[in-house]
Amino acid sequence: MKVIRTNSENKDFKNLVKQLDAYLKITDGDEHDFYNQFNHIDVLKNVVVFYIDEIAVGCGAIKKFDNASVEVKRMFVSEEKRGSGIAQNILTELEIWAKELGYKKCVLETGKRQIEAVNFYKKCKYNVIPNYGQYKGMENSVCFEKQL
Repeated sequence: MKVIRTNSENKDFKNLVKQLDAYLKITDGDEHDFYNQFNHIDVLKNVVVFYIDEIAVGCGAIKKFDNASVEVKRMFVSEEKRGSGIAQNILTELEIWAKELGYKKCVLETGKRQIEAVNFYKKCKYNVIPNYGQYKGMENSVCFEKQL
């Protein structure tokens, strides 16, 4: 197992994001186009990819949200590898990286229909906050934050 820090040009990251988008197209339903407009990966400069036996099985990214915060984006673990602690490793690496860059907090948005994700962030000590930015008024969105 290994975790690498990279950027959105990484081909393994791009392939994992394709899998993530296919999954979200199903769970987001009619709202997929709305959410998808905020998920362009070309703006992501801080990307983590998790490998098992040289195969990319998970990813995540952070991007500047404000002067004190980063937003966690594009968290994904291949379906067959879920439940094995990979997501925790990815999120921990992103939080460490955010601290190294001088940020004090992580924020993120996920969908209420992604029950596993909601439960995962709660388990990782993220607290529900009012929906921010483009997610205000979106019934399916749930937003979180964690002080680093």
